[in-house]
Amino acid sequence: MENFRNYFEILGVDQDASGADIKRAYRQQARKYHPDLNPGDKAAEEQFKLLGEAYEVLSDPERRSQYEEYSSFWQQKGFRQRVSSKFSFKDIDFSDLGDFNSFIDQLLNRRDEPARSPNGRTAPDSRTEPRPASRPGTARNPARSSAASSNRRDAEATLTVPLERAYSGGQERIRLEDGRTIEVDMPPGMVTGQRIRLKGQGMGGGNLYLRIEVQPHPFFKLIDNDIFCRIPVTPSEAAVGSNITVPTLDGPVQMTVPAGVQAGKRLRLAGRGYPVGRDRRGDQIMEVDIVMPAKLSDREQRLYQELRSLEKFNPRADLLKSWQAVPR
Repeated sequence: MENFRNYFEILGVDQDASGADIKRAYRQQARKYHPDLNPGDKAAEEQFKLLGEAYEVLSDPERRSQYEEYSSFWQQKGFRQRVSSKFSFKDIDFSDLGDFNSFIDQLLNRRDEPARSPNGRTAPDSRTEPRPASRPGTARNPARSSAASSNRRDAEATLTVPLERAYSGGQERIRLEDGRTIEVDMPPGMVTGQRIRLKGQGMGGGNLYLRIEVQPHPFFKLIDNDIFCRIPVTPSEAAVGSNITVPTLDGPVQMTVPAGVQAGKRLRLAGRGYPVGRDRRGDQIMEVDIVMPAKLSDREQRLYQELRSLEKFNPRADLLKSWQAVPR
């Protein structure tokens, strides 16, 4: 079958997968192959594009039904012929579509094959005006809309949200560039590339699809379901241990720095990461960064001098032994 793509295999789900299963699989795979985590990796970039295309088709019941009907038409091994009674496509002659790409173009309402940007998102159609950059809480104008019957047209816009808001979700007031303001109940745990359908909010009663972009955070970095960050500690905190306050997506929490911790050591706060399904969360992983004070008071200077005269530890002892063992 020419260029046929098995979207179920791409997402790693069974044919009977529910909408929730498909969404969960897409989020897990999209994080793994996201271009931000695989800079310069063309294979990962291409896989990220395929994941987005597979999710766009299988997450929509009507598109999924037509896709399954198409796969039945081609007698692709592993597919069941299952057509929803609500959506009937028996009147479509798939043989007129030429190949799979033509079918997908029609299914996703593509007039021409749109250009793909390096981050895996679909760029605006070359015949439309460029989209301006959006601010948090502002959705950009639709990049393209479907040529639906009558005046109903689906539309797509991009919504940029801070990481904290993407994590918590909740009610969000969004101003569209066509002048409308709408209230949206955002789900928790949103990720870049995720699409949210707003039924009836498109043109003429069509659907509006919000494509989520999560802003980079100055302190936290999301990798899979874990939150990574660097935690600065003082030399005394590292030497004798301490209880310190650290930020999390849920707010400040207390944690213990073990005595003798080394720079680069990773400490873990279990269950303080991103949601994994409904009942679990990833972890917050913190890399220790031992920071010396830029300036010491007179008393601190005296105490450090006293400590220096008392300490027995020599971190260069092994280096000296190795150097002395080399024949000369």
